Amino acid sequence: MTKIGDGPLGLFSPALGAYAQIFPRAMAAAGFDASQLAPWQHGIVMAGTWTELLLPALVVVGLVTRLAALGMIGFVIVQTATDLVGHGALADPAALGAWFDRSPDAPILDQRLIWIALLSIPAVLGGGPMSVDGWLKRRAQAASG
Repeated sequence: MTKIGDGPLGLFSPALGAYAQIFPRAMAAAGFDASQLAPWQHGIVMAGTWTELLLPALVVVGLVTRLAALGMIGFVIVQTATDLVGHGALADPAALGAWFDRSPDAPILDQRLIWIALLSIPAVLGGGPMSVDGWLKRRAQAASG
C-alpha cells in the first residue's frame, strides 16, 4: 500500500514510496523528486504498482489463473533483481540470506524461492473447480453440450 497515492485516484498517481522502492538510486540522485524522473520510469512505476495489486487478486479469485501466476513469478524475479541490485542487498549477507540455511526469515533468497514454488502450482494446474476459470469452463461446456 506504500505505492498507492492519496485519495480515490491514488492508483493513477503513485506515491513517492513507489518510486523510491522501484528506482532507489534514481530517486536518490533526483533528490527524491519524482518529477525529475524520465517518462519511461513513470510508466514502469505505474505498471509495477498495478501489477502488484492486480495479479495477486486474479490468482486469488482464479481468473486467468495460469497467466496471472506466471506474471507474479515474473514480478517476483524483477522484485528480487531490484532488491539485489537497486537496494544493494547483494552486498549484504544478512539481507540476502542463503538458500536452505535453516533461517526462513531471510528477506530475499528463501522467501522469494517459496513464493515462486507456491505460484508454480496454479501456473501449472490452473485455478481448479472453485475458481472463476473453473466456473467459466463449466458454463461453456453446458452451453455447448
